[in-house]
Amino acid sequence: MRQVLISSLLAIAPAMIYHAQSGVRGVKRCLVVVDMPFGYYQSNSEIALASAIKMMKETGGHSVKLEGGEEALDSVKKIVSAGIPVMGHLGLTPQSIYKFGTYTVRAKETDEAAKLKKDALLLQEAGAFAIVLEKIPAALAKEVSESLHIPTIGIGAGGACDGQVLVMHDMLGINVEFKPRFLRKYLNLYEQIDGAVKQYISDVKSSDFPNENEQY
Repeated sequence: MRQVLISSLLAIAPAMIYHAQSGVRGVKRCLVVVDMPFGYYQSNSEIALASAIKMMKETGGHSVKLEGGEEALDSVKKIVSAGIPVMGHLGLTPQSIYKFGTYTVRAKETDEAAKLKKDALLLQEAGAFAIVLEKIPAALAKEVSESLHIPTIGIGAGGACDGQVLVMHDMLGINVEFKPRFLRKYLNLYEQIDGAVKQYISDVKSSDFPNENEQY
């Protein structure tokens, strides 16, 4: 039954594998971290290991990332013991958003901040090579980063982290609905794309496109 369960779970991850394969083909020197999909590591460490092995073998990625602290330790240890590098993820964990009920800043309260600091150390001890800190107070991210000997990667966690993340679609201004404080837009491609599509539609309707120079 356990083998059947693992097999059935692994049969439904083609989307993440496809996207990871695309990422691997597009890089030359970058470290590719493949995000473990929801449901592929939460049940038990054996499913987590089987999932990680499948992701690594089929994507060509260099490591995997999974969310959670103390509750994910068994999975982290199992995956690391098999020789697969693991990146942790604390703070706002999108796969658990229904537990939080909101995308607001995490770990502002004393108890949650203390748990996050403890979880970071536990992940380090379990063998994680880095930890993503998402949408937590900058002072807390600084304290956590200084307490670890592994790097932290910040997403809306201030400037004290060892690395920073901005989603490409947000950075380039393609997504106009997502407007958190930490997002800095470097382009406004939404308006340019929108204008280009509208101009194309207009040119087709007016029979301006294609013109004589654009046909054979």
